[in-house]
Amino acid sequence: AIGGTIGTGIFLSAGSAVSVAGPAGALLSYAIVGIFCYGVVITLGEMTAYIPVTGTFAQFATRFVSPALGFTLGWNYWLQWALSIPSELTAAAVILQYWTTKLTTWEWAIIIIVPIFAMQLIHVRVYGESEYWFALIKVVLIVVFIIVGLIYDWGGIVGHPGPGLANFQNGQAFIGGFHTFAQTFAYAFYSYGGVELVSLAAGESSRPHITIPRAVKATFFRIIIFYVLTMLTIGLCINWQDPTLLNAAYSSSVSASPITVVFVRAGFGAAVHVVNAVLLTAVLSATNSCFYASSRMMLALARAGQAPRVFGWVNRRGVPVPANMLTLAVSCLTFLTTIWGDGVVFTWFINLTGISSLLVWATIGAISLRFRAAWRAQGRDLADLPYRQPLFPVLPLMVVVLGVLMFIAQGYAAVVQEPFSARNIVATYIGLGLYIVAYVGYTLWARFVVRAPHHFVPLDEVDLDTDAVWAPGEGAAVRAREADAQRMQDEADAQTPGLQYWLKRARRAADSI
Repeated sequence: AIGGTIGTGIFLSAGSAVSVAGPAGALLSYAIVGIFCYGVVITLGEMTAYIPVTGTFAQFATRFVSPALGFTLGWNYWLQWALSIPSELTAAAVILQYWTTKLTTWEWAIIIIVPIFAMQLIHVRVYGESEYWFALIKVVLIVVFIIVGLIYDWGGIVGHPGPGLANFQNGQAFIGGFHTFAQTFAYAFYSYGGVELVSLAAGESSRPHITIPRAVKATFFRIIIFYVLTMLTIGLCINWQDPTLLNAAYSSSVSASPITVVFVRAGFGAAVHVVNAVLLTAVLSATNSCFYASSRMMLALARAGQAPRVFGWVNRRGVPVPANMLTLAVSCLTFLTTIWGDGVVFTWFINLTGISSLLVWATIGAISLRFRAAWRAQGRDLADLPYRQPLFPVLPLMVVVLGVLMFIAQGYAAVVQEPFSARNIVATYIGLGLYIVAYVGYTLWARFVVRAPHHFVPLDEVDLDTDAVWAPGEGAAVRAREADAQRMQDEADAQTPGLQYWLKRARRAADSI
């Protein structure tokens, strides 16, 4: 939950947002998208804690709204992650070529993808353990960066005077007007991408009715610390006209990273190698997550009858091997397009999925409203929910409204961008075309081939019981039993003297994490 979304977006693209809209504009953009993502994770967490299934929101869309919506979300999401692997491999190759240029991009790609793919085939615990350590490395670097950056900005490093508040003064806080501000949403989406992964793992989590609420509650602090404070630090330390910020948008070199620039200007020149190493772990983490997210979504689609059944098979360790093989094949074919034709085909593949995360997030808000409507229509008690989102229906409505507004803002930015190009508009909205084609296509198939009796699932027929953590009315009893078990464990631990007692406490804390 804490480190899963920290990737190359915050290390590289964040500086570009400052150069486009100024430090205050970038900070505001990341704050708005952060609020948007907070609403997404909280509303999704409410449903996932009660029904922890692989595929989460795609399955919820099928069960609570319409099979057509579940089909559309699932295939869009699978494509989004499968097509992201080649870009992560390319970024990893560039990072490694900073140290040596003896190997080409495709050779580095093979060296990276083989062990990552092999890890996916072992057990889901390997994915969890590797992500834990990858996340820890990234979190430590971000925290150190914020501390060092703020001390440098305040003039606390001898021989390296900081700019103070100069970058926010004399009309430099906001640059370029609304259209440049709207452009920064794309950088923010890229940086925040993957916030929903914490729910996707619910189907393979221990005690999800306890662990999922803990994870989603951490979202607010994660956004404040790792995104808002990082953007504030970058804006304070580097002027929006600094060429290194603009270079970060078009260069994957670690020297262009605003985090590296701040460390170097604060007197830590060797930090370039540290940041490069952490960037590599971020890319490996992202590739790891791409395989996990795409394979689990394909598994869910296959078991829902919305993809070939073979992709629903898992081995005795619960690993969806065919789904992983499909993701590997698609990502390898897509990677070849980065080499052929000057990468034009690959660029359009990325454009195809560029708006996908926004569409998925906005739709999650609508699914949450439908879930609560079905819950109310069937006379269910809200006390049966393991986790209740605060201020309902404010958060899901906010998610839908903000999603629509940001969708419009991105189109406006593409229209007024100079020089004008119709290609920019097509690139912005081509993902919407895929979304509509998938939805309409499945709807026609269900209507004329399957002869489905209705398009939307009636509220009184919404399935709220399959895969639920407990039956209706059992929530209070389960919580009471767990509280008693915890109290007995605490009493037993308190009677254990000395070192053994603290070892037990440490082990339990590690299990909770």
